[in-house]
Amino acid sequence: MTNRRYSGAAFRKYTLRTTLYVLLILGAIMFLLPILVVINTSIKDPASINLATTWTLPDHLYWQSYSEVMKEFGPRIWNSITLVTNSTILSAVLGSLNGYVLSKWRIYGERILFPLILFGMFIPYQAILIPLFEFMRDIHLYGGIPSLVVIHTIYGLPITTLIFRNFYMEIPDEMLEAAAIDGAGFFDIYRLIVFPLSISGFVVVIIWQFTQIWNEFLFAVTMTTGASEPITVGLAHLAGGEAVKWNLPMAGAVVAALPPIIVYLIMSRYFVRGLLAGSIKT
Repeated sequence: MTNRRYSGAAFRKYTLRTTLYVLLILGAIMFLLPILVVINTSIKDPASINLATTWTLPDHLYWQSYSEVMKEFGPRIWNSITLVTNSTILSAVLGSLNGYVLSKWRIYGERILFPLILFGMFIPYQAILIPLFEFMRDIHLYGGIPSLVVIHTIYGLPITTLIFRNFYMEIPDEMLEAAAIDGAGFFDIYRLIVFPLSISGFVVVIIWQFTQIWNEFLFAVTMTTGASEPITVGLAHLAGGEAVKWNLPMAGAVVAALPPIIVYLIMSRYFVRGLLAGSIKT
């Protein structure tokens, strides 16, 4: 009787686990299908692309789509790299300093200041687009990459501050107090103790900011002109018009998606670890 009971429980457990894996595999397939369609369309001859042949594999690989896209994207890729690099570094460093201050130093109005910083995450882009446009034009930054660097650095501060504050809450106060007793100042403590312990936090912020800034479109299309446009605006140009060669926007989508994917694959092992840091101790 006991053996039957254990056998039944093991069978139910096995069945539940198998069902779960099947559902997860089906979900993964459903998620990957649009990606497969994009890649399949990007390597087809434009003359063979239509709704009826969506799932048909190409007779031959049409790599000219990618060469045409790179001619269009060349300068814009460099614009995006410049934008992402500067904005990510600035927002990460400033967010780290904010998190350090808000977690380890007692300042006047701290309980009000931190919620106000976080409130910036909930301000939609559309709500401030017109005054932001006027402000950037008044300070002569409109139309270039520097304007986007400033915008994304400021817009990234709430989330980077939150991530680093939670991360630094796990650093023992006694360690910083011992450094202060030894004569270390504010920046000495940050440079010698806090910053070296922040690698996981910086990985999370870099992945998050890189992905958000690289894929952002609204500010990119409204705050830049001509040669300063980033890659997302170029992708919109490829898909515009009445007669669209669908192999080009599909190839452009693949090219535009590769950098965030590469960054995530390189840093993914630290991402979840850093994201969960401080989630228990607050």
